[in-house]
Amino acid sequence: MLGAGLSGTAAAHLLKDEGAMVTVLDSADEKTILKTTIEGMRARRIEVICGPEAGQNAAHYEMVVLSPGIDPASRLAQNFSSRGIPTIGELELGWRSCGLPVVAITGTNGKTTTTELLAQMLNACGQRTIACGNIGKPLSEVAREGRDLDVLTVEVSSFQLETITTFRPSVSAWLNFAPDHLDRYRSLGDYRAAKLRIFDYQTADDVAVVNAVESLPPLKARKITFSAYADHADFRLEQGAIVYQSTPVLRLGETKLRGSHNIENLMATLAIGLARGLTFEQMVPPLRAYEPRPHRMELVRDLEEVTYINDSKATNLDAVEKALLAQTKPVVLIAGGKDKGFSFDPLRSIVAEKVRATILIGEMAERICGDWSGATKCEIAHSIADAVERAHAIAQPGEVVLFSPGTSSFDMFKSYADRGDQFRALVHAL
Repeated sequence: MLGAGLSGTAAAHLLKDEGAMVTVLDSADEKTILKTTIEGMRARRIEVICGPEAGQNAAHYEMVVLSPGIDPASRLAQNFSSRGIPTIGELELGWRSCGLPVVAITGTNGKTTTTELLAQMLNACGQRTIACGNIGKPLSEVAREGRDLDVLTVEVSSFQLETITTFRPSVSAWLNFAPDHLDRYRSLGDYRAAKLRIFDYQTADDVAVVNAVESLPPLKARKITFSAYADHADFRLEQGAIVYQSTPVLRLGETKLRGSHNIENLMATLAIGLARGLTFEQMVPPLRAYEPRPHRMELVRDLEEVTYINDSKATNLDAVEKALLAQTKPVVLIAGGKDKGFSFDPLRSIVAEKVRATILIGEMAERICGDWSGATKCEIAHSIADAVERAHAIAQPGEVVLFSPGTSSFDMFKSYADRGDQFRALVHAL
């Protein structure tokens, strides 16, 4: 088992349950891994090897299971793939063991909201499920628990899809695609190819829910399409309502979700429910009741006629663009974070249109400042606290302070949630 994080640990325990002799290898120093995690594995006689020794391990293994956070091109992974040892990913392992139909949801943005929205709707409609995979519990952990469920609602990332060999969702969903993770992939094409693997093992008996404006290769599964922008989709937008083949289904004003991206999340959820045999009469009430989760266009506070919004979940350019498109007032934007290998230049035009001033943080601050030179006024802050203070100082009545970083958080924070929690606390302290 390569990787001692959440997914790797779950997979190691699942393999041990199934009678395997398991070794977990992680190139990180043992001191950086949660002590209880290592102790829990060693208590079950799972061998754990950390640090440089992991990458040099020359023992023979019958199979290697890769955590999604471990790059197949890394030295640790190459040590085993170069010897021809069969390799699968944690998602594949969990799928083989769960024995349940799977709804798999992928896309650059909206995966988490749609997965949570769908899980709440299915449970309310009597189809027992749990949101898992790339959010919540790893699929291997859910497989271990053996819950009495009807279907699994699984968020899947490109990292997880890289190493599937049989993974076949009965319903797949492709929400959208935009540049991201170029610190992991050699090209945008490689990233897209990894995501497209969600369809690889589907058959004509399965369903693919896809965004109608996306150019996808021919699919074996039956398609249901959606789009907030195209007229030719099965689910589309007309006069403030989601319609299915010309029949109004859900008025947007009746829901608590806002923004065009969330319209499409609702459409995808309805399409998946339709594929699962539900009626619109069953589906609409739980969708109306759904409460947006934190860090996704979260209204934090109105202070001195300035609105503060936490959009820390925005970890790529497409998410920032959608956040800016949703604004009707001038914006003071706080952005920046870990360098993921892409330029912020594609946002120049919308930044020039919507953003009066920008406060930049993290590894990418200077690069973004260069990308947006002449489009908006830019300042560089030395911390999130500094950024909030600067935004508070320059924001004028009637404006919005939008925290939408556009990249990941690991240069300064534990996670996007930690980043958003800190922003919220700082705003409330103003």
